[in-house]
Amino acid sequence: MIRHLCRDCLHGWSGPAPRCPNCGVRRVLSHPELYDLAIAHIDCDSFYAAIEKRDAPELLDKPLLIGGTSPRGVVATACYIARRYGCRSAMPMYKARALCPHAVVVRPDHAKYKRVSADIHAIFGAYTSLIEPIALDEAYLDLAHLDDIPTALADIALRIEQEVGITVSVGLSYNKFLAKIASDLDKPRGFAVIGRGEAVAFLAPRPVRTIHGVGPVLEKRMIADGFATIGDLQRATEADLKARYGAHGRHLWHLARGQDNRAVTPDREAKSISSETTFAKDLTQADDLMEALAPLAAKVADWLRRADLAGIGVSVKLKTTDFRILTRHARLPAPTQRADVLLRAAEPLVRAETDGRPFRLVGIGADPLTAGQHADPPDLFSV
Repeated sequence: MIRHLCRDCLHGWSGPAPRCPNCGVRRVLSHPELYDLAIAHIDCDSFYAAIEKRDAPELLDKPLLIGGTSPRGVVATACYIARRYGCRSAMPMYKARALCPHAVVVRPDHAKYKRVSADIHAIFGAYTSLIEPIALDEAYLDLAHLDDIPTALADIALRIEQEVGITVSVGLSYNKFLAKIASDLDKPRGFAVIGRGEAVAFLAPRPVRTIHGVGPVLEKRMIADGFATIGDLQRATEADLKARYGAHGRHLWHLARGQDNRAVTPDREAKSISSETTFAKDLTQADDLMEALAPLAAKVADWLRRADLAGIGVSVKLKTTDFRILTRHARLPAPTQRADVLLRAAEPLVRAETDGRPFRLVGIGADPLTAGQHADPPDLFSV
């Protein structure tokens, strides 16, 4: 049965999905693989223009162009109203003003945009350490360690709206290539999903320029070679594409089939990685809490292996019913990427806190981190 998620109140349910049964709105996410995907691309909607409209509400219903005002100036961002007139980024400003003479033109304030970008990345950082910025206004996130990825992404989007004052669009898939395509499908304020089961058919009718790295020159050459759509690439052999386009041909062959093994690579070193879950019903017993920690530890261990990192210590997070947060930490005998080692170290921390109090949340983390080459030395774990 397909599960659904309300993007406004974050309520999840199964069954009919025309509108949320909790709050009644229609901003509902529904997809067979919604809870099985982990790679997201988050893209701010008309970033520079959105910030300027946030700071000058009188501009909200006006077409707005951000860019240079000289005769040789270029549009950095066109708001969605201006785009209706044909204005777009990278267009010469004189052309944009000819298309939309009543547009308001504002010079960019890059220092302000960097501050807003930092605020958005701080929100990302509350959910994952695996963040790969692409520009000030977009980033990839790997959320595989989280217990409920769609809810986390919907929450991120809501927090950016409420705390930063602009909107974002979210793309969720199983790799970076498809996540980035998805984030552009439902703009502005969108949330689109591309699953494994539909990827090849979804890509087939799309033009080859959809593939990142296929610019106007290569696109023209590919069309001349008979490859106007991604479906045309799907019908070609890897050897044929490699012969025509060299190493890039092999890359095209894989992307046309929805295959992309690039990892989400942070621009800064991750300090910790954790996973947590909130219970439908509060738990009081240590055994129940440890049972809930087991799949979370497996997620943390999987993330450590994928990122080629190892945990030097283990941390446990518990939240009481009155929303008090308890965090406990223990150092490990040696760095690890193993779920069983994390669990073994976490157990005494959990048992020390279970005195009959009900807990609504539990989490486990590897903290701090070191290089994966130091993980699980054989002399320590061999028997």
